[in-house]
Amino acid sequence: MIARPSRPADGARATDVPDVPSWSTLYTASEWCVRIAALVLVPQRRTAASARAWLLLILFLPWPGVVMYLLFGRAYLPRRRLQLEAKVRAAIARVEPHAMTGGAGTWGAAAPTPALELAARMSEFPPTRGNRFELLPDYGPALDRLAADVDAAQRSVHLLYYIFAADVRGRAMAQACIRAAGRGVTVRVLLDAVGARDGLHVLGPAMKAAGVEVVAVMPLRLWGPNAARFDLRNHRKIAVIDGRLAYFGSQNVVDCDANPGLTNEELAVRTTGPIVRHLDALLLADRYLETSNLPPDADFETPWTEGAGDAGLAQVLPSGPGYTEGTAEAVMTALIYGAASRVVLTAPYVVPSAAFLAAMCSAARRGVNVELIVDHASNKPVVQLAQASFYDEMLAAGVRIVEHTGSFLHAKHVSIDDDTVLIGSANLDIRSFALNAEVSVLIRDATVAAHLHAIEARHRADAVIVTQATRKRVSAGRRVLENLARLTDAVL
Repeated sequence: MIARPSRPADGARATDVPDVPSWSTLYTASEWCVRIAALVLVPQRRTAASARAWLLLILFLPWPGVVMYLLFGRAYLPRRRLQLEAKVRAAIARVEPHAMTGGAGTWGAAAPTPALELAARMSEFPPTRGNRFELLPDYGPALDRLAADVDAAQRSVHLLYYIFAADVRGRAMAQACIRAAGRGVTVRVLLDAVGARDGLHVLGPAMKAAGVEVVAVMPLRLWGPNAARFDLRNHRKIAVIDGRLAYFGSQNVVDCDANPGLTNEELAVRTTGPIVRHLDALLLADRYLETSNLPPDADFETPWTEGAGDAGLAQVLPSGPGYTEGTAEAVMTALIYGAASRVVLTAPYVVPSAAFLAAMCSAARRGVNVELIVDHASNKPVVQLAQASFYDEMLAAGVRIVEHTGSFLHAKHVSIDDDTVLIGSANLDIRSFALNAEVSVLIRDATVAAHLHAIEARHRADAVIVTQATRKRVSAGRRVLENLARLTDAVL
């Protein structure tokens, strides 16, 4: 006889088990946790437009959105790097005792404009006088001049570049560094880990073998104590020879035809005077962040003595994570608002913030001749589409838009009236103003301004003038693409 299982009491079924949430239920709950957390965290220290863009992405695609946000949604630096940033001021003070004084410097006997006062208070470096500047707008000769100065170096060569390619120009510069090291010159080469990866991998070993110190700046680390947002880059271009002369500007160490179908046109500046010490201090501060040490004090010459009068007035304006927030953009905006007769802005990538765009349009409306010189053909089509989306508003306000032809104009400079210019590595977009490490030099010198005006006139040759009439002929499809491309700026 086969025993039958007893029937459960109270009519309960034998298969009843406690309810367990399904995986789909858990995933849905996790999405709502992500959405709620995003509402709290995303708007912190972020523009309203950027916060809205990220929140929309995360609300519709919670987990993909949060992964993208963690990768490049925050301009954060690792804790260790922030701790080193706190020591940078003391490190720079060893190189340049007059820097990091915490007070506004002087822009000369004449009453400075509010923009110059702002620059003096915002930058880590004070204004100095007695500097001399030589503008070098010709691509090949500028790099040849730098290589010749490296070959003539007697004591030290310090280079910091975003791009140092393993091409003809890069190999020639590497050989100049190797020759200098062979003569007993101390050679330090700092290269961005992403922009100069080919130079680091191909040219770096030979330079190191010859005694050149080669440092990869901001290497990619997605986790660990040195992890940082992977697209934060060091975009500076600085060379300092013997602590006595320096180069800065937009020019990298790379062949002029590195961009397929385009020939680069740049503006490098060769300078002597007290400002050389500040550029060297900035470069060595970047080295300090990677190596945690400074060279011996004996490596540095006696600081320059400032000249008399107001000739060659200039100030170094570093910007980017770890520096005074928004320095370059704030100073440019103030300069535009203070312009009396003319403003000329030259850059390959122009995606302005609302404040910067308002400054341009306001200056044009009050009668200032505001001109924007950009490229007719670009190596970044999405950026060019986003840039064009601002043209209608600019043109309506009276801004003149000039599209340079014949070369890829990679130079970045601003001229204000007849005596003030700003030249450096920063483009007119949020990446340069807030994310990349950049350096610009603010110069108040009528002779330098006149030379830059002549270079601007050369940029206008054979240019295409954008007008309201030409904008009306833009197709509806193109306008949709422009507006979509413009949205990408909000998530940076």
